[in-house]
Amino acid sequence: MLALTSVAHPESPAVAPGRSLQGKRVGMVLFSTYPADPRPRRAIEALLKEGMSVDLICLRDGDGLSRERRGTFGVLRLPLTHRRGTKLSYIYKYSAFILLSGIILAIRSIRRRYNLIYVHNMPDVLVVSALLPKLLGAKVILDQHDPMPELMMTIFNRQKSSLSVRLLTWLEKWSIRRADRVITVNLACKRIFGSRSCSPDKIGIVMNSPDDSIFPFRAAHPQMQGQQTHDKFDIMYHGSLVERNGLDLAVEALAIVRRSVPYVRLNIYGLTTPFLETVMRRVRSEGLEDCVIYCGPRTLEELVREIQQCDLGVIPNQRSIFSEINTPTRIFEYLALGKPVIAPRAGGVCDYFDECSMVLFELGDAQDLADKIKYIISDPSGTVDRVKRGQEVYQRHCWPIEKQRLTRLVSGLLAGRTEEIDDSEAVLAAIAASDRLAEAAESSR
Repeated sequence: MLALTSVAHPESPAVAPGRSLQGKRVGMVLFSTYPADPRPRRAIEALLKEGMSVDLICLRDGDGLSRERRGTFGVLRLPLTHRRGTKLSYIYKYSAFILLSGIILAIRSIRRRYNLIYVHNMPDVLVVSALLPKLLGAKVILDQHDPMPELMMTIFNRQKSSLSVRLLTWLEKWSIRRADRVITVNLACKRIFGSRSCSPDKIGIVMNSPDDSIFPFRAAHPQMQGQQTHDKFDIMYHGSLVERNGLDLAVEALAIVRRSVPYVRLNIYGLTTPFLETVMRRVRSEGLEDCVIYCGPRTLEELVREIQQCDLGVIPNQRSIFSEINTPTRIFEYLALGKPVIAPRAGGVCDYFDECSMVLFELGDAQDLADKIKYIISDPSGTVDRVKRGQEVYQRHCWPIEKQRLTRLVSGLLAGRTEEIDDSEAVLAAIAASDRLAEAAESSR
């Protein structure tokens, strides 16, 4: 059923001698695809660079390779697909994947012991696959990308008191108890998990910062902002094309802006979905085909080129319990490349950015989004100043810093330390990295 083929990436990197993680074995489980899912991809590359060997079990994507191996990194892709559907379809696919990954990890653990099992949610209960390796001495990390109860309430319009949400809340607590360490993506999620499922001391934060080898830092300057000829102004949306992410809100805001700024355009990037088709039907009915363009999906590397060519990025989230706690990675992707971005005024964003470092709009408010777009078009110098302050926030959470947090969490866990880590060294490193990035950007201008 599973063919053996060669891996294209990543290479097993050279490792500095004396690292505490060198030679340690990791089994990683992911109900998504690799290398398309960026957070597991960054984690894998970080652990490989520390000298660890990584065996990944994930989903198969179309006709992609089923089994790959290069050096200390191996991938096994199970013949299941990740498609949005009904709750029953989610339950079936999750159950099948948990069963298969659990059997595979159990067999592998008997033959060759793992030091660490690294589980990515969703679902939380995927941590079940680590039960036998844990009995054999492996430590378990549960990486909580998203809180499932809040996502259930948002996607399926369920109340907190509903049976399905209460069940997911119980499963979250049960799953977190089976992990030795929990990692999550931002302060808002840490507060949620720490209030209902475990002690906050058990939770570390590794933010979804873009890989700096793919998104190289570029300092913002006036020449990067706006088309001075006033013949076009390109707004960019990229990401999942689902209702909660607000593509329809962006189209509505664009229609408002066009009344006074006729040369503005919206370019859309992402995999097609039924929601996109609904939005594009509205675009055609309102005669906006010339200024709303669907450009299809892009790899991370291709997105860099598209961002560099745009004038503004938008994250037009609709109001929901999930969007209130989310810190979109796209914010950092735009800031890394020196581009302005409009983000929602939500807890997950405002934990890190304020009105001086980010252009914020009210969640779900198309008129406010339109007003912010017009502000950016009309005030290039003020916008650049705000982007520069946003970049200062980004540099405190750039991937070299977040990668350091990840490897310190892993090495501490394997050494028997699960207390909250001291970030003082990371902060000093962030300041030094910020200075180096600024000097490099200045010298390249």
